[in-house]
Amino acid sequence: MTRRSRIVVVTLLAVEVLDELVFGAREAAWPQIRAELELSYVQVGLLLSAPMYASAVFEPVFGVLGDSRWRRTVVVGGGFITAASLALVAGASSFFVLLLAFAVLYPADGAFVSLSQATLMDYAPARREVNMTRWAIAGGVGAVVGPLLVVAFLTIELGWRELFAAFAFVALALALLVVWAGVAVRPSHERPSVRATARAFRKPSVVRWLTLLELADLMLDILLGFVALYLVDEVAASDEVGSVGVAVWTGAGLVGGLGVIALLRRVDGLRYLRASALGALVLYPAFLLVPGVPAKLLLLGLLGLATAGWYSIPKARLYDALGTQSGAAMAFGSIAGLIGGLFPLAIGVAASAFGLGTAMWLLLAAPVALLIGLPRQSRS
Repeated sequence: MTRRSRIVVVTLLAVEVLDELVFGAREAAWPQIRAELELSYVQVGLLLSAPMYASAVFEPVFGVLGDSRWRRTVVVGGGFITAASLALVAGASSFFVLLLAFAVLYPADGAFVSLSQATLMDYAPARREVNMTRWAIAGGVGAVVGPLLVVAFLTIELGWRELFAAFAFVALALALLVVWAGVAVRPSHERPSVRATARAFRKPSVVRWLTLLELADLMLDILLGFVALYLVDEVAASDEVGSVGVAVWTGAGLVGGLGVIALLRRVDGLRYLRASALGALVLYPAFLLVPGVPAKLLLLGLLGLATAGWYSIPKARLYDALGTQSGAAMAFGSIAGLIGGLFPLAIGVAASAFGLGTAMWLLLAAPVALLIGLPRQSRS
């Protein structure tokens, strides 16, 4: 790998680190955000769900552009708008302003992050599972550090607003770095091609991996979105312990990701996914049922280890199914998100009606879906 290639790869991975820094910090800060803006569970669910529909409007367009010579322009523009929307989050004075900020942030972040991921996948198609795991590890670093930054800012008597303002400056710097590094791609089409993207969407393997990615996310980002609230509201832990819970979950995923890279040299990814799904069927109910904060944090960490490859391996298989049309992964992900976007809202509604402790059982659908939906052959 040349020096220029290394700079490009590090830049792309840094974009993912920032992405997970932002969302890891947000999940840990939900108790403070909810208290300051006086949010209900339904409003929290809407803040997690509704912006996905903004993504569903814009991201298919960005995905089509991403398989043309316009990819770099979309990535850089997404970075600039991400910076602006993070600044809006920092200054949000009400639920509606925060909803608007997230509605801008989600598609902008998609353009910035998802097409950076697609570019990384195009660098070495034969090593997609390994590179996707490295991408997940980079994100894991951000996801671990994000909650710790919330704790650090609280310790020095700052808050989530100052933290998101800092994230806005970092996003702006990274967008400029993408320009300086000269990140480039070899497009599958010189001009945007909706027809080619539509043909790819008709592949059964593409539909399979998109569906499994959305359902697996129940026990990834969606669990992450509620874990701090669960610990604070259902276990009567402090806000700081809620942030520690998020850090334990993301830290375990980071360590697990390192193990997955080593494991993939010896074990097929599908075999790992089946075994880890069986493990999650035991660990997650135990996490919900066992009393006491220390035991819950221990089980949460074990669950994070078990599910470490639930994003990287299915996503790598999706890129395999798409071939040279890597940018289409963004378009299809946003379409699948129309369904996935209902999941956090459903949990929020169920939590308002029956309690968050009861609603959390819905996430058990993730390992069940993997066990049912994984193909029997390695490259399906």
